[in-house]
Amino acid sequence: KDYLIILLVGAVIYFWFRMRKYKQMIDDYNKSTGYLQRKYENIELENIDARLNQHLFKNVLNSIQSHVYQSYYTIEKLSNVLDYVLYKTPKQLVSPRDEIDFLKNLIEINKIKLTPLFDLRIKILIDERDLFLDQKVIAPLVMVDLIENAFKHADIQSEDAFISIVIELKNGFFNLAVSNKISTKSALAKKNSGIGVNNLEKRLKHLYQDRYKLNKAVDGDIYAVSLKIKLEE
Repeated sequence: KDYLIILLVGAVIYFWFRMRKYKQMIDDYNKSTGYLQRKYENIELENIDARLNQHLFKNVLNSIQSHVYQSYYTIEKLSNVLDYVLYKTPKQLVSPRDEIDFLKNLIEINKIKLTPLFDLRIKILIDERDLFLDQKVIAPLVMVDLIENAFKHADIQSEDAFISIVIELKNGFFNLAVSNKISTKSALAKKNSGIGVNNLEKRLKHLYQDRYKLNKAVDGDIYAVSLKIKLEE
């Protein structure tokens, strides 16, 4: 256990230095080359930087700290997430395969918040024949908030608690459906939108205009949200 605590502290320091490197890389990138696609100017890096510093890694590191015995496995997943943010997302567009791999790592990290008996339902449906699977046609990190909200606001104490996540790529559409039983202490129990979902919708409208559909609803103590994006070259 002492070894894992030392490992955790070292990992936090390591990631802090890499985050500084990431910020410098973004600054240099903006000064020297600009964006390849002006449509994504400002909004992409602003969202990535904000999420990196205030949302994603805060939640991840809190989870690791509270479950030290699983730290080695989780730090490996966190490393994959960080590599994705550092080296994939500055290119603005990523492939559905890369985004799905990122989401799988994010789910694995969040799983340490749950007990082994918790009803976590994960389904990933990929049509390997889909023409867009390995093409850079999707903005990265657009689905982070929907998955993180499920783990953050879910009721993880009651016997009938659950989280369901379905990721699908089929016929040129990238789909995500997330549902969970809501904790009575959660903001989702009082609002239909959920934290971060309103900002996400603005970003989606900017990026995809009429090529997306975002639906969210509260039915009793169940919160459900789905996102469907039509991919184009």
